[in-house]
Amino acid sequence: MNNKLQTASPHPTTSDGEAVRHLKEAIASGKHWYIALLEAIGLWQTAEETVDGRRFRYLIDGEAFDWLLLAERLCREVDGLLPEDEKTALLFHGRPPLRLTADEFKELIGSHKYRQYLNYFYGVTAEEVLIQVVEEEVQKERRSLGLGKKHTATDEAYSRIYGASQSELLKRFRREKGYPGGRSTGLTELKEFTYWLFKYRLNHCDKARVASDTKKALRWLSGNTTTSPGTTSQRFTAGQSSCAGKC
Repeated sequence: MNNKLQTASPHPTTSDGEAVRHLKEAIASGKHWYIALLEAIGLWQTAEETVDGRRFRYLIDGEAFDWLLLAERLCREVDGLLPEDEKTALLFHGRPPLRLTADEFKELIGSHKYRQYLNYFYGVTAEEVLIQVVEEEVQKERRSLGLGKKHTATDEAYSRIYGASQSELLKRFRREKGYPGGRSTGLTELKEFTYWLFKYRLNHCDKARVASDTKKALRWLSGNTTTSPGTTSQRFTAGQSSCAGKC
């Protein structure tokens, strides 16, 4: 079975219809909806689509799989058939109704999508947490000195992690991607920017610092979120690439 997301075609494929049909039939036959959902994700192939005027981009930069966004999209197809509290916990808080091992999760969505999911986990989820944690460290330091101004704490956090301010990095990102400047950042672009920051850190920061910062984010995740695969920390692998230069 081909479980890869197809970046070339902007239109839903036959496999996407099969994924939706499987989801509905599996739930109707009594299978747990979360298992049926993961199986449907394994069948899905389209990387990006527009539904009712909303753009869904499931694959960032051709390699990072936003599986919860696809889960949201598929849940729309079975609206009313799922326990509302469980669906909300998964989509808004990343808390699945069943605890699965990493191997079980991987088997259900497929090995290729699982690798893409790990790219998203380290490149978006953990990177967002790293920025948050460092910003909180800066705010704590500033409070101890009687200082404030959260926006300057954000710039200081970016400078400590990446060696440049948030605005400067956003300009570099948009210039590299060919995106127009001087506009607000939407959620999709923000995720793409965060993944770009992750790769920027790998390529421009000291290797030991990359590993230390990523572990800092993973420690926060392990202490503040569920440990079920698909929602939180996996074995540390990021930061093992060769990094040139220093931030």
